[in-house]
Amino acid sequence: MLNKLLTEIKQNRFYINYSRMWPYVKPIWFRALMSMLICIPIGSLDAVIALALKPYMDLVMVEKSITSPWYIPLGIVAFTAIQGGLKYMSSYLSTWVGMRITNGLKFDLFKKLLTLPTSYYDRMNSGDVVFQFNNMADSACSGLLSNLSVFVQRIFSSISLVCVLFYNSWQLALIAVVVLGCAFAPVAKLQKRIKDVLQKTVHADSSIITAYNEAFNGNKTIISYNLAGIETNKFQTILANIFKLRIKMVQKTQWLSPFMHVIVSVGIAAAIGYGSHLIMTNQITSGNFVSFITALILLYTPVKNIGNNLNEVQMSFFAIERIFEKLDMVPSIRNKENAKILGREHSQIQFKDVFFEYLKNKPVLKGINLKVLKGETIALVGNSGGGKTTIVNLLPRFYDIKSGSITIDGIDIRDYTLESLRENIAVVFQDNFLFSGTIKENILLGKQDASEEEIQKALEMAYLKDFVASLKDGINTQIGERGILLSGGQKQRVAIARAFLKNASILILDEATSALDNKAEAIVQMAIDNLMKDKTVFVIAHRLSTIKNADRIAVINEGNLVELGSHDELMNIENGQYKTLYNMQFKKQELDLQVK
Repeated sequence: MLNKLLTEIKQNRFYINYSRMWPYVKPIWFRALMSMLICIPIGSLDAVIALALKPYMDLVMVEKSITSPWYIPLGIVAFTAIQGGLKYMSSYLSTWVGMRITNGLKFDLFKKLLTLPTSYYDRMNSGDVVFQFNNMADSACSGLLSNLSVFVQRIFSSISLVCVLFYNSWQLALIAVVVLGCAFAPVAKLQKRIKDVLQKTVHADSSIITAYNEAFNGNKTIISYNLAGIETNKFQTILANIFKLRIKMVQKTQWLSPFMHVIVSVGIAAAIGYGSHLIMTNQITSGNFVSFITALILLYTPVKNIGNNLNEVQMSFFAIERIFEKLDMVPSIRNKENAKILGREHSQIQFKDVFFEYLKNKPVLKGINLKVLKGETIALVGNSGGGKTTIVNLLPRFYDIKSGSITIDGIDIRDYTLESLRENIAVVFQDNFLFSGTIKENILLGKQDASEEEIQKALEMAYLKDFVASLKDGINTQIGERGILLSGGQKQRVAIARAFLKNASILILDEATSALDNKAEAIVQMAIDNLMKDKTVFVIAHRLSTIKNADRIAVINEGNLVELGSHDELMNIENGQYKTLYNMQFKKQELDLQVK
C-alpha cells in the first residue's frame, strides 16, 4: 500500500513540486529544520501518559502494595508542560518559516505576472489573477508547514505509542496495527476523486474576487443603470455554486471520518475482547491492559479525525501544483538570446507585410506596409474596429505579429531587448492608468531620477502648473486609486507630464482627447502639441487639427491600409475613403469650430 501511495504521489507531480520548494526553504533551512525537529519530542511524549499508567495500575490499584507514587502524577504534569512549551515553539517557528516561504513564492509569482504579455490579461479576469497569483501561495504554504508539522508529530507519536503497545502485549499490538492499516487503505485513492472539485472550487472562489472588483470599479455604472438587483443576483448565483461545490467536497471526503470511527471501534473492541482473555489467563497484567488501551486510544484518535483536515492537505497539494505551473509559464513575448539594445536615435520605422490576429484564423491586420521617417507624424484614421489601435499596439510589442516584420532602422523589433524598445516609446492612451499615490509619484514613473527642474518643466509643458499650485499639498496631493480624485482632463495631463519626463523618441497617442469635453480637450491638445515636438508620432485622434497637420494620414479599413498621403493629397482622391470620412465626420467639427 505504501508503494502504491508513493507511486500515486509521483504520478501527480506532488513529489516533484515539493522538491521544488527547496530553493525557498534553503535560506531559512535551520529554522525550518528546527520547527520539524521540535515535533519529534512533541509526538514522542504522547507515550509518557500511557506508559506511566502500567506501574500505577499494578502497584496501586491492583496490588495496593504502595501508596500512590507522587512522582507519577507530577511527572505527567511536567512532561505535559514540556510538551506544551515545545508546541508553542513549533507553532512560532512554523508560522515564521511559512510566512517567509509564502512571501518568496508571492514575490516570484508577482515577477512572473509582470512578464506575461497583454494577451494573457485579455483572457483572464481580475479574480483569477488575484486568486492564482496570491491566494494560492497562502494555501500552499499554510497547508505545507502545518501538515508537515502534524505529519512529523503523528509519525513519532505513532512510533512511540506502537512501542508502548508492543511493550504491553505483542498480540494486541498486532491487532491494532492491522486495523490501522485497514483504516488508511481508502486514503490513497481519495485524491483522484476530489481533484476536479478542487479545480472548480478555485474558479468559483476567484469569481467572488472578480465580483467585488467589479462592484468597486463599476460602482457608478451600477448606480446609474440601477444594476444593484442584477449584480446581487449574479453574486447569489456565485455563492450558490460555491455552496454546491463545498457540499460536494464534504460528500467526497467526510465519509472517511465516520468510516475510520467504525474501523477504529472494531480495533478497540477486538483489543478489549482479546485483552480480557489475556488478563484472565495471566498473560498480561491489568496495568498492561490499561496502558495498552490508553496508548491505543491516543494512537487511533487522530486517525478517526483525518477526514476533517484532508481537504486542507489536498488543497495544499493542488495549490503547489498550480503555483509551479504558473512559475513554469514561458511568456510568448520575451527577449531573444543576444538581443540588441535600441539606442535613443532612429532614422525610420517600417511595417512590412504585417499580418495579425487576436483569434486564430480571424485576421485583424492584412498585409500592412508603412514606412515612417524620424520626426514624422502619422495619423491613423478609419472606421471603428478597422485595426488602428492594433497597429500602434504592435510597436511596443504588447502583441507580436503573426507574419511579416516591424523594423526600426532595418532591424526587427523582436531582435531588440524589450526594455530598450519600450524605453524609447511613450504611450498616451485614451484612458491612462494612474497609480494610487501622489501626482509627483505618478509623473516620476516617466523618469525615476528626474530633477526638480525637469519635473517643473514637465508640469509647465503639460499645462499642469497652475492646477498643481492651486492644491493645498501641491504636487504631493494624493489622487486616490486609479486617479479617481482627478477629472478626465487632469488625468490626461498627468499622463502627458509623465511622457514628457520619459522623453522617448517615439510617441503613440491613442485617442488621447476623445473622452474629454471641448474645454478640457483644448487644454490637453495644447499639452500634446508640446509633447509631439521633435518626435516620431503615431496618432489616433478625431480632432481635426491633429489630423490635418499630420505629415501623412493612413486610412485603415477592415485591416487594410487603403489610402496614404497628406490631408490635401487624400482630399483630391475622388470618392476616396478619407474624403468620405472627412465629409461625414470632420467637416461637421470644422463648421462647429467656425460657429464658435
